[in-house]
Amino acid sequence: MWLRVRMGDKMLVVIRGAGDLASGIAVRLHHAGFCIVMLDIAHPTTVRRTVAFSEAIRLESMTVEDVCARLVGTPAEARACVEQGSIAVLVDPIAACVSQLQPHVLVDAIIAKRNLGTRITDAPLVIGVGPGFTAGVDCHAVVETKRGHHLGRVFWEGSAAPNTGVPGVIAGHSADRVLRAPAAGVFEPVLSIGDEVHAGDVAAMVDGVPMRCTIDGVLRGLLAPGVEVTSGMKAGDIDPRDVRDHCWTVSDKARSIGGGVLEAILASATRSTL
Repeated sequence: MWLRVRMGDKMLVVIRGAGDLASGIAVRLHHAGFCIVMLDIAHPTTVRRTVAFSEAIRLESMTVEDVCARLVGTPAEARACVEQGSIAVLVDPIAACVSQLQPHVLVDAIIAKRNLGTRITDAPLVIGVGPGFTAGVDCHAVVETKRGHHLGRVFWEGSAAPNTGVPGVIAGHSADRVLRAPAAGVFEPVLSIGDEVHAGDVAAMVDGVPMRCTIDGVLRGLLAPGVEVTSGMKAGDIDPRDVRDHCWTVSDKARSIGGGVLEAILASATRSTL
């Protein structure tokens, strides 16, 4: 049944994860008229914080482009929040609230490169984002997240491209545009997202050890102050395209993946599988 669950006149979608890619999906679905509840861990490690609804956990509310999200404490509060037109964010890393919310669609956008507990029975339509899912086994559809020809493509059989561990290429840069914690300890930013940087600039400190910029560009992402990091953990991101406005808008990648999720939802309606 297509409209199994309604929130007023809108359908409810639960998204596991609230990082930048998950938030790009949420923005696209919100604009298409869906009600959104997002689930994340208590202390998110999102790097692209200026475009991530996970920041609502730290700040109580977060706006990405023209969409507002608010931190809530219970499934009942989540329902009230979305009925008022905002996205609801819950601290719920194991998706315990799904049985109470009974969403029409569940999207796993944790981007963990493996399935952390999502099941094909969690909702009438379950969508896995990125590697780690197999359509027809633990979800109904998989959306490709690897940059390139198939980015945003929906697979109804099989899996997305496997994780290579190598970041996608942007303006000729790949792994060198990612900043990694130089040591284990407490992360303390020195610069801010949106700052123009040069190779060698100190972007942050970890227990007295500097984390230096690797290339020239704009600091597009940086962990929040006080985050506990491990040595080598992703802690920042430099955009070599040097466009500051990109720091506050959904990325091309996230928007493309969001389009794939939207396609999967609409295709399921057409196929009358729900």
